[in-house]
Amino acid sequence: MPIVKAKPFDFELNINHTALICIDMQRDFIMAGGFADTLGNKIANVQSCIPVIAKLQEAFRRNTLPVIHTKECHKPDLSDLPVAKRNRGNPSLRIGDRGNLGRILIDGEAGSDFIHENYPREDELVISKPGKDSFYRTELLDYLYTRNIGSLVFTGVTTEVCVQTTMRNANDRGFDCLLVEDGTDSYFPEFKEMTLRSLTSQGGIVGYTCKSEDLLEMLK
Repeated sequence: MPIVKAKPFDFELNINHTALICIDMQRDFIMAGGFADTLGNKIANVQSCIPVIAKLQEAFRRNTLPVIHTKECHKPDLSDLPVAKRNRGNPSLRIGDRGNLGRILIDGEAGSDFIHENYPREDELVISKPGKDSFYRTELLDYLYTRNIGSLVFTGVTTEVCVQTTMRNANDRGFDCLLVEDGTDSYFPEFKEMTLRSLTSQGGIVGYTCKSEDLLEMLK
């Protein structure tokens, strides 16, 4: 099998059983005027992964490999939104409130949709998830089992929240996990750095990380 240069060890890429997961590349998290912006987060810090993810999407599509997109959002009636989540912190706007891009993190609203650069194709799976974990109350696990996927390549935002949470849960379910270092970002660069270190600590306790250029070389 092809070998990708990675941390803490090189990663064997089982190309025929691998999927790319693009986590939460949504307007509410990426764009000015979105939910993250209203919280005071520096959205400029999550911009650099956008072109990297676009290149990876192109490479996976060219090799006819699955590309999966997740978005964190809730039903319009908020029936899948725990009170503790809606009331967390002291934001000026809460999930379900109307913001500059429609109701915040509500499925079907403009803000919950994907940014143009990383938009899904019509034939690609889109996972609408009510939490940080892409496996929680979604069809993701069944989709991967049905297609005999054993390795997952992770990208998206934010590194220490939804990306890490999904990767850890994928590891518990027996998947080989590879996180693309420049294909993920955080509003807090120091949080990204610590997350990358923790995921690969103790001999890759959760998985591996790599640079996009090394993975793209394998997908030519």
